[in-house]
Amino acid sequence: MMNADFWGNAALLLSLAVATLWLVLRGTSKRARIAQRVRQSTLRGSNSVAASTAAMNVPKRLATRVATIGERMPVVQAEDRAKVAARLASAGFRERRAVAVMSGLKVVVGAGLALGAIALGGHIPKIGQFFAFRVLLMAGAFVIGMMLPEHGLGFVIRRRRKAIAVALPDALDLLVICTNAGNSLVVAIKRVATELRVICPPLADELSVTADELSMGGDSGLALHAMAARIGLPSVRALVTTLVQAQKYGTPITQALRTLSRTERSMQMVALEEKAAKLAPKMTLPMMLFIMPTVALIAVGPAAIRLIAVFRHH
Repeated sequence: MMNADFWGNAALLLSLAVATLWLVLRGTSKRARIAQRVRQSTLRGSNSVAASTAAMNVPKRLATRVATIGERMPVVQAEDRAKVAARLASAGFRERRAVAVMSGLKVVVGAGLALGAIALGGHIPKIGQFFAFRVLLMAGAFVIGMMLPEHGLGFVIRRRRKAIAVALPDALDLLVICTNAGNSLVVAIKRVATELRVICPPLADELSVTADELSMGGDSGLALHAMAARIGLPSVRALVTTLVQAQKYGTPITQALRTLSRTERSMQMVALEEKAAKLAPKMTLPMMLFIMPTVALIAVGPAAIRLIAVFRHH
């Protein structure tokens, strides 16, 4: 039995190695080699600087290793790289090798879960002795591991959007103050980003990137719409639309920003009232399961004990 388990695990490890080799060979196709050479030539300067830095911290080294794996095994297709890059930008990851890190992370997590399934699959009672079950378990663990980084990225995006939505009315109030003081839009956005650096780093980061894009002298509408696309909130889209229309038609920005700030705060109050209204129905089930039995036990318990004592005497 031990010999059969050994050869079964060896066959599973061999199949995992073959799948990894297939990914490597697929990544070394002609089109992939051209894309990899372009990325390497683009990142050669940054890689040489990173190699010359002696005090590189451990997370950066780990990210570099994972990015290397992602470049050698491009599990993200070329047509999907733009979508993955947009999602990474929404999560605050705008580095050049962010997509490569994401690809490498998918491979590493998938391979790690597959190895764990190989190691633990034989210890499952009854069905763990079947080779076909262990193969399916390894394949399922690998697929789940490939999907986990995507779900983690979605969680980071949702958490970031929630933090931005909470701090957005304060940012609008600061923009109103800055524009009332006579500052231009770029200067006002930079000042608001500086003030929000401690309160809400995600919103400060987005405003800093937008201010830098506006300072380059390009199309301001494109820079503002890019910020709205990265954040993905309806309130930010309304803010961008207001700013673009004010710049297009020459209307004053201050009054529009003040109106937006009031609207955003009223929407937050409505959302809080909705949560408060939903609290009573949500508390009904926990009260029935945990509080009501305790109250009933306290109320009925002494009478039940006395009745038991009376029946025992009789």
